Amino acid sequence: MSNGWEPRTRLGQKVADGEVSSMQDALQSGLPLKEPEIVDQLLPGLEDEVLDINMVQRMTDSGRRVKFRCVVVVGNRDGYVGYAQGRDDQVGGAIQKAIEVAKMNIIDVPLGSGSWEDRPGGRNSLMRRTTGKAGSVEVELEPAPRGLGLAAAPTVRHVLELAGVEDAWTNSHGNTRTTLNLAKATYNALQNASESRTPEHTRKIRQEANE
Repeated sequence: MSNGWEPRTRLGQKVADGEVSSMQDALQSGLPLKEPEIVDQLLPGLEDEVLDINMVQRMTDSGRRVKFRCVVVVGNRDGYVGYAQGRDDQVGGAIQKAIEVAKMNIIDVPLGSGSWEDRPGGRNSLMRRTTGKAGSVEVELEPAPRGLGLAAAPTVRHVLELAGVEDAWTNSHGNTRTTLNLAKATYNALQNASESRTPEHTRKIRQEANE
């Protein structure tokens, strides 16, 4: 490749050879996404946002060790979003690790106009109600009509914006002050919406991948 990337996986080779030319095809291939460079090739306009940075202390035999934990969300604001956390001795290293893992956690969010108040055929919201959990936190997302905006807490809003969701009702329960779990629960809700869209196709992909 012109950027020096040498694919290490079957999916990576297919992308490099031009056999897989879109993120949708990559996710539907049934092959595991284990190289962030694949996402760089197929979604060149991807944005990333740091949601939280925490210092984590741990006692070891050699004394107290300090690491930084970073929570990151990536997305193209048009149906693709990923979430991850990363740890490292340096803040920059933690951010970079989180971004790379988030790229490998990318999902295809089914955008639509699922609100009964909205006209069909749009891509401003979600197709249907969905929920996600992480730790004690549960997040509910509901389709909303165009123009409403995102009725959401800042962390939830950041995840939805990078996914391309412009209008949505949201509700959250549990210890929502924990950014990590709130962001992950929002991502899990979007992932549940993605997986529920085509259950037959998803089962077929998994079956073929295990053969």
